[in-house]
Amino acid sequence: MLTGKLIHPEIMRVLSLCGHGDKILIADGNYPLASKTGESEKVYLGLTPGLPTVTDVLEALLGAGNVEKMEVMQPEDGSTPEIFDEFKKLLPEVPMEKLGRWEFYD
Repeated sequence: MLTGKLIHPEIMRVLSLCGHGDKILIADGNYPLASKTGESEKVYLGLTPGLPTVTDVLEALLGAGNVEKMEVMQPEDGSTPEIFDEFKKLLPEVPMEKLGRWEFYD
């Protein structure tokens, strides 16, 4: 019986294939999946607009493995989105690397 927060079988399958240096992307529907992720495994979670949230997904993933670093997309205007603070609360010891839009996509 599973006792952790993560019970999604497809996500658990994909995570079991990950190792050091592999990346997991949590993105919304505007991310250019077809042109930027190649042969990567894709797991679609959209239930209704806005659900689940990025932090909902992240919280579930945290109990399933170690996070070595996080990469976020820095807005072009240089502002800091409020969600970055939420990420830091969930991952206080994990370095956050802020990437430009195109660097993030790559």
